[in-house]
Amino acid sequence: MPSRFPGAITQDWDSVVLHKSKPKSQDLRDPKAVNKALRSGAPVQTVKKFDAASNKKASSSALPAVSARKLDEAAEPAALERVPGEVRQAIQRARLEKKMSQAELAKQINEPPKVVQEYENGKAVPNQAVLAKMERVLGVKLRGKIGK
Repeated sequence: MPSRFPGAITQDWDSVVLHKSKPKSQDLRDPKAVNKALRSGAPVQTVKKFDAASNKKASSSALPAVSARKLDEAAEPAALERVPGEVRQAIQRARLEKKMSQAELAKQINEPPKVVQEYENGKAVPNQAVLAKMERVLGVKLRGKIGK
């Protein structure tokens, strides 16, 4: 019977070297690991953090300390503009004169019923496009000076 492998048989395997992974920085800060390193004589580095856990670093520099709340209040208006009472009443009156429900009005202006409800309750932030649609469907002036 003929041999399948003519010639000498050799090994194809490569050698693999396993290395121990480096410890994570959080593991090095663990009190148990620090004590173990101190007992074994390994070098241990200690760093004192200046003003740690305080928010007073700005006061030590030339810049004045400003709280985050004051910055937020200065950057944004306190309250958003809401639909005025005159507009709310005008929408309701015109809708009731045409004998429409809020859902029917919403369907005609292509908006969700919640939008009409918020406009009539005065909770909505006025949107000129929505007011224009309502003006067209209801036949009442809602933008600009009303009743003057």
